[in-house]
Amino acid sequence: MTADLVYLVAGGSLLLAIVLPALLDRWAVSAPMVLVAVGMLIGVTPLPDGLPLDPQQNQPTIEHVTELAVIVALMGVGLAIDRPLEIRNPRTWRPWAPTWRLLLIAMPLSIAGVALLGWWAGLAPAAAVLLGAALAPTDPVLASDVQVAGPQTGDHEVDETDELRFTLTSEAGLNDGLAFPFVYAAILLATEGAVTSWGLEWLGFYLVGKVVIGVVAGILVGRLLAYVAFRSQSPSLRVAERGESLLALAALVTAYGVTEVLQGYGFLAVFVCAMTFRSAERSHDYHAAMHEVAERLERLLTLFVLLVLGIAVTRGLFDSLDWRGVAVGLALLLVIRPLAGIVALAPFARRTHQTGGLSRPQMWAAAFFGVRGIGSLYYLAYAAGEHEVLAQDWLWSTVTFTVIASVLLHGVLATPVMDRIDPDRGPGRPADSLG
Repeated sequence: MTADLVYLVAGGSLLLAIVLPALLDRWAVSAPMVLVAVGMLIGVTPLPDGLPLDPQQNQPTIEHVTELAVIVALMGVGLAIDRPLEIRNPRTWRPWAPTWRLLLIAMPLSIAGVALLGWWAGLAPAAAVLLGAALAPTDPVLASDVQVAGPQTGDHEVDETDELRFTLTSEAGLNDGLAFPFVYAAILLATEGAVTSWGLEWLGFYLVGKVVIGVVAGILVGRLLAYVAFRSQSPSLRVAERGESLLALAALVTAYGVTEVLQGYGFLAVFVCAMTFRSAERSHDYHAAMHEVAERLERLLTLFVLLVLGIAVTRGLFDSLDWRGVAVGLALLLVIRPLAGIVALAPFARRTHQTGGLSRPQMWAAAFFGVRGIGSLYYLAYAAGEHEVLAQDWLWSTVTFTVIASVLLHGVLATPVMDRIDPDRGPGRPADSLG
């Protein structure tokens, strides 16, 4: 019976993934909002006992399903970004200035702020750091309503013109990998004790070494696949000519697998691989075909996870939620992330006529739309498998509440706010998002 129900939920998610984006395009209601609500309604119906909804008993399943959803989203985000970025060309780094500020200033400030609130709520230091690390990154899966629509192709110079959407898209693509060092800091704090016993190892390997491995592996895999797809001597290997868009799946799995074997950050490698592949034959229509495959798979996985999450909420997942968890979640969404974003973006900002320059309303929007989502669930599930202090029911309840609150808050505000800031976008923009 349980297996049959899983098929039913998966089938319903697939159907909703197909019809919801177009149905909801003109309303301030997002597909994730609907899926969570539907899941909660299903959860209050008489369901078979023994459903795999308890995060403590099903931690490996939750970890792997959310992991897959995030890496598929990262591939789609990497393919969607048109603005060039080359490590050996400093000129290409400057237009990414708001992204670097959000990553290097806003994210650590958010981690510290949430960790302090967690410590105030009574968590052990390791659990407090994990709470901050899990909730700090902007999620690439649920942030689609405030991201770029997809790769521009054709015979023209390709670049991003919507600075706000580019900033949020690029931040979501990079910060999932860059939040991982802080997850490892929580794990090391729980398993090895005082910082003095592992601090140097964390700085050298987890903060620097694994990031470098992820970037290098992503570049190498992306270049290799691009050479095969576009320039191989063998016509049978030039898959771009045949439009074989499933290469997107091969690329994300290869980049992630190679990097994880090398002990780097696979999330970072997938995003870098997608961007590297995108930089080859930038105007080729093949990028749009690959992006469409990644986007559709992401949509299915996301809606499946959210539907199950909604069911779990009304089947006991919130049993450990108290006012402290609610306070932490709302403080992050309404105070910590917006203030950290403004602190990062406002000082010495680039002028609005420059590439990478944000107006004041765009700064506030970029600071506010730090969407929390499936990546937070993955980080918590990953760390929960490492030590029991990181697997507390209160953590699961608080993180889940924050994700659902983000889905509701950002889902309601995304369309009206983005339309107000960017009136040229108009209500008829294609329904390409989940968030």
